[in-house]
Amino acid sequence: MKLYSYFRSSASYRVRIALNLKNLPYEYLPVHMLRDGGEQFKPEYRKLNHDAVVPTLVDDGTVLTQSIAIVEYLEETHPEPALLPSTPADRAYVRSIALQLACEIHPLNNLRVLKYLKRTVGVNDEAKDAWYRHWISSGFAALEEYLVADGRAGKLCFGDTPTLADICLVPQVFNATRFNVDMSPYPTIQRICDYANTLDAFARAEPGVQPDAE
Repeated sequence: MKLYSYFRSSASYRVRIALNLKNLPYEYLPVHMLRDGGEQFKPEYRKLNHDAVVPTLVDDGTVLTQSIAIVEYLEETHPEPALLPSTPADRAYVRSIALQLACEIHPLNNLRVLKYLKRTVGVNDEAKDAWYRHWISSGFAALEEYLVADGRAGKLCFGDTPTLADICLVPQVFNATRFNVDMSPYPTIQRICDYANTLDAFARAEPGVQPDAE
């Protein structure tokens, strides 16, 4: 397998965690999202990924894009260890957390949005960072309430076994910390993230230890 990745990309981070949890070896191919205007826009990369984003996973000639779709593909092709629970209701719970993080919080704060805010709308760095923190804080407030009220969280989002929910949670907490979001109102989220990061699969996926880390 070949993974086109950028060390700080949340979506790439998710796929790295999943590959590690599945114990699947892969070749890491860096795509720098800022250098030379963004290597993701180069014609040779856009032949693989028409959206000009990361990650892209190539598995024996099959080209896969979008992190959640990639993780679901890995789940179907390499079902052990499972990243989704055994019952439909529990799978829906895990997916709801994952999609809140990946589809509600993250899109408002990804690199394309931040660039547009600064270069086109004309906001300064202070306003851009305030935007970032607002949407993470808003999303985390809802997720914290959900995790506490539902009761299925243990050491991780669903009991003590890593799932798709944790795969999405940890990169978003990394982003929150990077942008100085106050995590004290979200103790359950912080506790889950802290425990996940003690697990080897999560630690090896951390941005700072990737080959292209700066």
